[in-house]
Amino acid sequence: MKTIAPLPEAGDELPFKQLTAEEARRLREEHPSISVWWVLGGQALVGLVTALAAWALTGKQNVGLSAGYGALAVVIPAAIFARGLSRRFAAPNVGAAAVGFMVREMVKILLSLAMLMAAPKLVAALSWPALLIGMVLAMKVYWVALAYKPRKRKLNVE
Repeated sequence: MKTIAPLPEAGDELPFKQLTAEEARRLREEHPSISVWWVLGGQALVGLVTALAAWALTGKQNVGLSAGYGALAVVIPAAIFARGLSRRFAAPNVGAAAVGFMVREMVKILLSLAMLMAAPKLVAALSWPALLIGMVLAMKVYWVALAYKPRKRKLNVE
């Protein structure tokens, strides 16, 4: 049998502390978030460096192009996903927001798969190992972004 916690009555103490607008502002300033666009820029930069390094190390242009295309197969779908999430819209409820998130994620995955299926036709003499290395390194930027802690903003004290 499921039990549901009762809603607090008017005047009851809430199980969490509600922040005032000033406290919420200060919390955001002390713990700034990382922009998804910075993460995507980092992925694109890592992809470019990977492609150039692959080309330089092997001396083969197709290996560099394969690594770069692998990174693009991560960056382009992620950018479309981020664009969809960053649009300001009001979901009627939490369920609709969750469904919208899942649909965008599915589109991202399908676009990545479509780009991988098109790779042999788009990249001459495709090197699958280089393509996979480009993809993996671009995806690992997410972990670097999670480990990165942005600097605190200076508080305006007046």
